[in-house]
Amino acid sequence: MNWYGIRAIYKFEMARTWRTLMQSIASPVLSTSLYFIVFGAAIGSRMGDIDGISYGAFIIPGLIMLSLLSESISNASFGIFFPKFSGTIYEVLSAPVSTFEIVAGYVGAAATKSMVLGCLILITARFFVDYEIVHPFWMLAFLVLTALTFSMFGFIIGVWADDFQKLQVIPLMVITPLTFLGGAFYSIDMLPEPWRTVTLFNPVVYLISGFRWAFYGVADVNVGISLGMTLLFLLLCMTGIWWIFRTGYRIKT
Repeated sequence: MNWYGIRAIYKFEMARTWRTLMQSIASPVLSTSLYFIVFGAAIGSRMGDIDGISYGAFIIPGLIMLSLLSESISNASFGIFFPKFSGTIYEVLSAPVSTFEIVAGYVGAAATKSMVLGCLILITARFFVDYEIVHPFWMLAFLVLTALTFSMFGFIIGVWADDFQKLQVIPLMVITPLTFLGGAFYSIDMLPEPWRTVTLFNPVVYLISGFRWAFYGVADVNVGISLGMTLLFLLLCMTGIWWIFRTGYRIKT
């Protein structure tokens, strides 16, 4: 294992974060704070509890997941797209580092930035609402697994995209709507049939449900299914990255 190669890629990507601190960290935290003010304080004070949880506290897992998914994809996709755009990807491919080490460097940095952001949002939420974490280990496990999975997904998008506009298509047109419709601001048990059944085909439902269970011990779907769906998507992303390097799809040509 070439730890020097992994560390070099990882440090380079993390250094870019500190150079763009306002965009990478401050802006998502500020945006999420506005959600807490509008939905948690203004609207939440006029709504009843959901499953015995105040509305302001109920939306915390959904808001963290919303930022985690979008930032994981954004960080990883731009991280691999820019070397392709500038042509420096060939220097990385010709270096004495393996495929696993390249992916570990880029995905590890993107996942780290997303997890730091998630923790900052969790701390910020304390200024607006009171909450408790019933299962801190599983909260951390879902946080790490989700960050890694969607960082890999972002890596795939960065390889697929051939211009800057395509980097934003999947996060804005697919991931964000699925998150809003995946129970970030409500319980899917509140939906009438057949919409509740239709919602179960949204994969983000399982991520948010499992994450919310880790906080409060309540979930829209079984936590085992949520964990299984997360691991399944992780496996699919790993398979996709393996295929990219196996065939050289848009990375060697």
